[in-house]
Amino acid sequence: MRNRLATAAGALLAMAASVFTAPSAAQAADAGATAAPGFQVSDGRLLDANGNDFVMRGVNHAHTWYTATTPKALKDVKALGANTVRVVLATGDRWTKNDTADVAAVVAQCKENRLVCVLEAHDTTGYGEQAGAVSLDRAVDYWVSVQSALKGQEKYVVLNIGNEPHGNSGYTAWTSDTSAAINRLRTAGFTHTLMVDGPNWGQDWSFTMRDNAQRVFSADPARNTVFSIHMYGVFDTAAEVRDYLNRFVSARLPIVVGEFGHDHSDGNPDENAIMATTEELGLGYLGWSWSGNGGGVEYLDMAVGFDPSRLSSWGERIFNGANGIKATSREASVYAGGGGGDTKAPTAPGTPTASDVRSTSVTLGWAASTDDTAVTAYDVVRLDGTAETRVATAAVNSATVTGLTPSTAYSFAVYARDAAGNRSARSAPVAVTTAPAQSTGACAVTYRMNEWSGGFNADVTIRNTGTTAVKGWQLDFAFPGSQTVHSAWNAKVVQQGAQVRATPESWTETIPAGGSVSFGINASFTGTNGVPAAFTLNGAPCAKG
Repeated sequence: MRNRLATAAGALLAMAASVFTAPSAAQAADAGATAAPGFQVSDGRLLDANGNDFVMRGVNHAHTWYTATTPKALKDVKALGANTVRVVLATGDRWTKNDTADVAAVVAQCKENRLVCVLEAHDTTGYGEQAGAVSLDRAVDYWVSVQSALKGQEKYVVLNIGNEPHGNSGYTAWTSDTSAAINRLRTAGFTHTLMVDGPNWGQDWSFTMRDNAQRVFSADPARNTVFSIHMYGVFDTAAEVRDYLNRFVSARLPIVVGEFGHDHSDGNPDENAIMATTEELGLGYLGWSWSGNGGGVEYLDMAVGFDPSRLSSWGERIFNGANGIKATSREASVYAGGGGGDTKAPTAPGTPTASDVRSTSVTLGWAASTDDTAVTAYDVVRLDGTAETRVATAAVNSATVTGLTPSTAYSFAVYARDAAGNRSARSAPVAVTTAPAQSTGACAVTYRMNEWSGGFNADVTIRNTGTTAVKGWQLDFAFPGSQTVHSAWNAKVVQQGAQVRATPESWTETIPAGGSVSFGINASFTGTNGVPAAFTLNGAPCAKG
């Protein structure tokens, strides 16, 4: 059992810290669902009011304790690339109530800065364990009391009913409490997309939300609920991150990482895995938090003293790092271009063609899409009957899909996305059968590390144990944890998630029979570092050592 407590504004509080399917703008989750006038959920994906796929990329802002900073904070996070901000509000039970006028002002400021507003009621934090915390039923009372500020804002606002609504006591009531709160809001006339946090201080270590999410989603008459997991010390390995998120994706249930940090008192979350996995799966994330943390967790401030020119290491990581906000955020299409924005989707990509088919990977290429602005990304999906799973995202019209099973038939297709988030029709599929598994090839790899705090160099030597020279080579391996390559020498090295591929420079192109070539990488890591478990040279497994 792992609990998470932190402070903000100097007072003790619990910190608020699918399969990928082609969506239809008007499609309801079932015949009885009512189409939402703004954001809506379709086949496990969150769509904006124009029916375009929307992936949250943003931060949390502690508005209720720092109301005076909010106008500038929203402007600053937008300038750094965010498309969403999660705003802390108070019901008046534990902290001073943010009233109707204040909520209306926050929504107006979000819209002025072309940000999607996720509004959360914070007084529920740790209910059942935290003194003074209130129930989700009480949070519904609050939303009803400020409803006039929210009506008509469904295109711009998502309602996060209550922050971390159960601690580590009484959390088995989460399913019934959450379902009841959703139904009360729908009865009261709320047509917004609703967001619900997991129990156990948001981290759902008991898997109560994970295992009951379908029941809660089905209890929503509008089928318009998104689930939010908070990832701190419970999620300190890439395996835990990937398993949790993939279970929602496979079940076609919408999930976002509503809070996470780079460190925490309850453990060291794997922020690299969180950011890489959400990008791979096309899921949203909202980091905690912009500024104003206190009581020993000031390291979670992204901007020191609310100053965007003084980003902390955490701020630099989430805004400017790999899979960060600046690189992956796309503005909601209801804002793009002003007014209605760009709603024209790119043309469908050409039918993919397969090359370099190996036992566990395949490289796909396709004719590029065209768009009236610019195509920003391509999503490769694996088809399984009517289901789709996103397996790769690329900025250009080719991608390598890894992690496949030898001697297995697959079907792949591609979508294109533009800067406004519009998604094309799906390409025609291509059928691929992977090569048979190979026995160990005529090669051996030695991997030696020189490690320091948070970083390391690795010297990699490839020995040709065969009787003929190897001219032109490709070495593939997977990091065992959260490692990020920054530079390399004597080889060209590219990384996609945990997968790494090295190819030669002109002077290391040939490995003589009985000879070897060496190259090096400089990288950083979080958590535990280690040696890759396996290496393949031109698709053939190599011995280690």
